Amino acid sequence: MASQITPPRGMRDFLPADKRRRERILGTIREVYTRHGFDEIETPVVEDSARLHSGLGGDNEKLSFAVMKRALDADALAAAAEAGDPLALSDLGLRFDLTVPLARFVATHRGTLPGVFRSLQMAPVWRAERPQKGRYRQFVQCDIDIIGEPGALAEVELLVASSAALVELGLDDCTMRVNDRRLLTALLVHCGFADAEHGAALITIDKLDKIGPEGVAAELATINATAALQLAAALATWAPLLESGIRFDRETILTSLPGALREDPAVVEVVEGMVEIADAAAAAGASTRLVFDPSLVRGMGYYTGTIFEAAHPESGSSVGGGGRYDGMIGRFLGQDVPACGFSIGFERIVDLAQLPETGEERAIALLFDKRASVADIAKVKGAVVRSGASRVRVAKKPKNVRGLLASLAEQGFTHVAHVRDEHVEAPETLSFEALQDS
Repeated sequence: MASQITPPRGMRDFLPADKRRRERILGTIREVYTRHGFDEIETPVVEDSARLHSGLGGDNEKLSFAVMKRALDADALAAAAEAGDPLALSDLGLRFDLTVPLARFVATHRGTLPGVFRSLQMAPVWRAERPQKGRYRQFVQCDIDIIGEPGALAEVELLVASSAALVELGLDDCTMRVNDRRLLTALLVHCGFADAEHGAALITIDKLDKIGPEGVAAELATINATAALQLAAALATWAPLLESGIRFDRETILTSLPGALREDPAVVEVVEGMVEIADAAAAAGASTRLVFDPSLVRGMGYYTGTIFEAAHPESGSSVGGGGRYDGMIGRFLGQDVPACGFSIGFERIVDLAQLPETGEERAIALLFDKRASVADIAKVKGAVVRSGASRVRVAKKPKNVRGLLASLAEQGFTHVAHVRDEHVEAPETLSFEALQDS
């Protein structure tokens, strides 16, 4: 018995119907983002290894696929093995996200880009994940970013455009959770965590929805027991509020914070900035619900300010997220460049998306007698293609056409025409029947 042949682990084939659905969803996202003023770019699937491992990609750097150098000899392989540095064999790597390539793109083309650049990228990325449900080694990301805008307008435009894209896909029930990394930092300092402990503490707080306040408190205690007690009190206060969502009101948000933070001018300024963003997004027509979530962390270490994450009641994970990362592009240019972005979790929304019926597709199957010549088949098909049909397929007619018609319907064909000799000279006389009625 032949062994089963499958794609590499964590990667998938897509049958025609699945591919059409994915492309239609991508097309919808592209159309909405283009309407909101974002310009699509394309970057290589590989970047220099040094750039991919420069500290910009956080933990994702550990998941990158390396591309071996060309023409390596035995001495080079032995030297790398002796040094215990497998990256010495690599000068390129597959991109693990679209943000690091964008930062390089902006640095490369800074002189030709507008002062404020609104970027759109939709492309596959690769990570050496442990394959499991919902996690793949190759997957598509849909990113929009605004480069060069330091103020709240960037966050507002991203939230409004992303909200519109999700609604266009039928995901009306999404909630957009918003927080600010500066607020999280102030909270950790207030509770007594040392700077060196912030990274581990944030990773633990990010688990609140998975292990609950008690689990987070216990894990924080292993980092700094004294500081963990203060933070645990805040977590216990937030837990019931997060179930319904904290509305974007200055006093409501400040009241949810530990006492001393409410009087901190820097914290008050951050809170007022978030309220400004939420109010402006609502005024601009963002239809997804915006709530304040003081426990929202977002895993990437490069975030410097506002962070946001989209949740849907039918998804166990977020369906999108992003934030401000003002320090990244400056690493390439040597000068600060403000940047903010949002990424839709494409693989997580494919099954959730509810696409409206367009009523415009006319996919036609032409059934020919087995004796028809190649020239006649090509002539009739060409005429039907030129008539404006969205898809045209030719097939030899079997004795019993019922199975063929059922197969064509499953493949998305809407109409069928039985081609006879008289139609070869006059294709315009073809009669098209709705496939389900044929």
